[in-house]
Amino acid sequence: MRRNFGDHSANERTYLAWIRTSIGLMAFGFLLEKFTLFLDYLRFALNQPPTTQEPATRLIGLAFLTLGAIMIGMAALRYRLYARQIDSPELEKTSFVLLDTVLGGCLSGAGILLGLYLALRIAL
Repeated sequence: MRRNFGDHSANERTYLAWIRTSIGLMAFGFLLEKFTLFLDYLRFALNQPPTTQEPATRLIGLAFLTLGAIMIGMAALRYRLYARQIDSPELEKTSFVLLDTVLGGCLSGAGILLGLYLALRIAL
């Protein structure tokens, strides 16, 4: 049995939760990226003229893909750092507050942009 097994298990569960969330964000970004292709097929099936692909949808999708990839890197960094701290007899001061705040702001911004884009698309 590993020393501090409960703490290491909690650290690993947190890591896996970050990874799961990151994969979800990346999948959502991929969905946004490919959604306009579905709309073009639908227009073709309904005998309507195709439109050019929406650059805003592609950029928002790319933003979610990028944020998901960044989150995976952050999760790996945190996991390794906290695994080392659990077994360390000394308390190390580490802070991810600024990085977490910036990431949260980016995610909120991408969500707000997506909401505004969809609201404008519905209104027009």
